[in-house]
Amino acid sequence: MASPVRVAGRAGANLARGARRLLARAALPRGAGAWLLVRLGPPLDEPAPPRLPFATEGSLTLLELLGALERAASDPQIDGVLLRFSGVSLGFAKALSLRRAVLAVRAAGKPVAVWAERLDAQEYLVASAATRLWLAPVGELFLVGLRLDGFYLRGLLDHLDVKPEVLRIGSHKSAAEHLTRESMSPEEREQLGTLVDDLFEELIAKIAAGRGLEPGAVRALIDRGPFRASAAAEAGLSDGCLYPDELPAALEALTPIPPADRPGPRRARLVEASLYFALRGGGVGWRPLFRGLPRIAYVVARGVIHSGSGSRGIASDAVRKLLESLAGDGGVRGVVLRIDSPGGDGVASDLLWRAVSQLARKKPVVASMGDVAASGGYYLASAADAVFAEAGTLTGSIGVVGGKPNLEGLYRRIGVARDAVERGARAGLLSEARGFTPDERTALREDMASLYATFVARVAEGRGLSRQAVESAAQGRVWSGARAHALGLVDAIGGPLEALRETRRRAGLRDGERVLIEAYPRISALAGLRWLRQLVRLRFGGI
Repeated sequence: MASPVRVAGRAGANLARGARRLLARAALPRGAGAWLLVRLGPPLDEPAPPRLPFATEGSLTLLELLGALERAASDPQIDGVLLRFSGVSLGFAKALSLRRAVLAVRAAGKPVAVWAERLDAQEYLVASAATRLWLAPVGELFLVGLRLDGFYLRGLLDHLDVKPEVLRIGSHKSAAEHLTRESMSPEEREQLGTLVDDLFEELIAKIAAGRGLEPGAVRALIDRGPFRASAAAEAGLSDGCLYPDELPAALEALTPIPPADRPGPRRARLVEASLYFALRGGGVGWRPLFRGLPRIAYVVARGVIHSGSGSRGIASDAVRKLLESLAGDGGVRGVVLRIDSPGGDGVASDLLWRAVSQLARKKPVVASMGDVAASGGYYLASAADAVFAEAGTLTGSIGVVGGKPNLEGLYRRIGVARDAVERGARAGLLSEARGFTPDERTALREDMASLYATFVARVAEGRGLSRQAVESAAQGRVWSGARAHALGLVDAIGGPLEALRETRRRAGLRDGERVLIEAYPRISALAGLRWLRQLVRLRFGGI
């Protein structure tokens, strides 16, 4: 029997839904339909930062935005979607997830329009999928290709008499090369070259498909970039130039003719995506009072992996406790683990791998990898029942790197002396006042080799691959998601929505069955009130 607290909570949820429905009647157009206005500006976070109800408006999270677009695609009151880009700074994985959502709206028979002052390559990857793409008359399409580079500090450190003491296991584990070299190693150039090739070909293919151009023509156009707005239109990369005040008429021309049972003008009325999601996109309908709906946890693990607790990065203690609580919660039918991490501490990564493994023994766990799932980030993903990545996800980096700075020369140069009393042959191993002895270097390499062997074994176990197969994809090498899929490191190409669908399937939930999606870490309940401030705008949003 349901506890009084749970019954009260469900009753409260129903009251909130009733209030939202009443507010939606006032805030959302009826009869003639509306256009969903999606403002794509920084940040597009995972998870959302805490927001006060009447604070400056924040953007939706990626999952919320994808959910709003999915809901709009089937909503008879939404005639189309307008994407307003303003420096959103997308990674390739997020861009590909958004592009797929745009195509889904179009597949539902609804137009998608884009307006921007300026677009970069990743933004254009999304925008090129739209029905119409307009730039401000003096705007710019900054489409000039892709570049991966970095700073190399060896010359500066030599000037300061600082000697980095770095060891690595894996020929392509290049995380510390910026400290030890003055330029890319051949291995780094090789792996980054392959990665850029994959991303560049993906960019060209998607632009060609979206704009109806030949891939060779797109490649030639990129070599001619950047483009002012008029030049982009002449090249077929956009559909023209418009000022914001000209958009309503352009949208009216795109608005589908109302069916006979929905009379009314074709005027394009705009509804803010954040308001729409709060009133329409995020609900699961009326909640039964005496039984709970099945739940799927959407756990965001973002940032550097480290030991302990705290709100920054991926804190092993905090995330481990969360995963343990989800494992013991009978109402949670499955978990999506959304990972966006370059890795971090090896011990913390293994503790979290264990927590994911234990959770997967009790219920389905599907990893959804964002822009980066490398080193420790991929370590966590390998414990899941299934792994999803976008074609542009930076994946792998199965290797180990470590070391310390040797500041002996710098101390001598600036007149600082260090002295110590030691007991034990390796007592000064971590001292920055000297370099490693040959004995210490050997011991550290053996320790790191052991950690590397464990990493390879964990991946082989989780992915059902032989150690030889993992070794061939390891050595610290970073792959694109598409190439990682071919190597068996990833099960399927997809983003958050695809991972949620796979979790539902593995949990035995029927198509159309109502499911609560609970995002973690939890955001203050006050954040849910932010839509109240937007009611001031009611039906119309400025562009």
